[in-house]
Amino acid sequence: MLQTWRWFGPADPITIDDMLQVGVEGVVTALYHLTPGNVWSVAEIEKRQSAIATRRNGNASDLLWEVVESLPVSESIKTQTGDYKIHIENYRQSMRNLAACGMQTICYNFMPILDWTRTDLRAPMPHGGTAMRFDLLEFATFELFILEREGADEDYPAEFVARAAQLFKTLDDGQKTALQNNIVAGLPGANDNWTLDDIRALLQTYQGISAEQFRDNLTDFLAEVVPLAEELGLRLCCHADDPPFSLLGLPRIMSTEADYAHVMSTVDSPANGITFCTGSLGVTEGFDGAGFVERLGSHIHFVHLRNTRRTGPSVTGRSSFYEAAHLEGNTDMVSVVKALMREQVARKAAGRADWQIPMRPDHGQEILHDIGAGGMPGYPLLGRMRGLAELRGIMAACASPEK
Repeated sequence: MLQTWRWFGPADPITIDDMLQVGVEGVVTALYHLTPGNVWSVAEIEKRQSAIATRRNGNASDLLWEVVESLPVSESIKTQTGDYKIHIENYRQSMRNLAACGMQTICYNFMPILDWTRTDLRAPMPHGGTAMRFDLLEFATFELFILEREGADEDYPAEFVARAAQLFKTLDDGQKTALQNNIVAGLPGANDNWTLDDIRALLQTYQGISAEQFRDNLTDFLAEVVPLAEELGLRLCCHADDPPFSLLGLPRIMSTEADYAHVMSTVDSPANGITFCTGSLGVTEGFDGAGFVERLGSHIHFVHLRNTRRTGPSVTGRSSFYEAAHLEGNTDMVSVVKALMREQVARKAAGRADWQIPMRPDHGQEILHDIGAGGMPGYPLLGRMRGLAELRGIMAACASPEK
């Protein structure tokens, strides 16, 4: 697989030179400074490509921008409200501009409001490092007693609501604010100015949108962009819901293998594909990563290899979890990588130009000099480098002929 690395642009404390020392083969990034719904111009795309191609000393890095993660789908498109038709046309124009700059793979998600959700961005681990964590009781405490979302008590058993009430009583104002800020961090473009009223207003935009309607909205969006992707030679790939279950009463429709199978069959095109994230999907009990690849592998355009470990019993199908080391979570990473390597062999034999699947070590625990370095939560240098090294070992073993 093509070994890539997510980079947040020139403001990222991890540099192009750092990535070269890690041995990265390609870069995954996006134009994070542009508001969803606006056009990505050729000039802005080329500016990011130039930054990737240049080392600190001005010499060429030989790295390329391999995957766009992500070209965001605006909330207007997801809800089919406001200027959503203009946003769709802007999305299409951005696709044209990316193709004109040589890009081929575009990752996106169709999660409502929250791109991802954690209750602690740096939870202490037994080894002394930290990891991102999602605690369902803490999340319930937030939406029941801080956000005070109407109807939230109906989403949890009465005993669980009582436990959340007890936890809320133990939190001081600083702890309540920290919990709120950790959860709001998953809002696209979130910053310290987001208020509880802002979140409540966003939730109102989803009133009356069922999971079935939301799934239809995704299909409508794909009907607008997939034919153009085919024409331009682009591959679109949808990321799984993170975590893979409903939160805040919102519909989530890309949480299971069955969800992906439905979308792949409904919009049947080589341009319509999957961002296979073992960490997100692996939160669900019974997730069969290798089986997913065996059944839907031909549709996988991009892979996020990370691991999560569930903690405690699930409540109404939802589990607490933390970001585990890459080989230490609930997902059998060795079997997943083996299945992906077999998929590559099959693609190459079939003559597919896209036989090599781009992957990246997704998320990582903060360890050693990562701690206190001020990096993006979930995206430390050493924690991801450890993960990539472990994944390389599996890939090398799979590629080595048996003696």
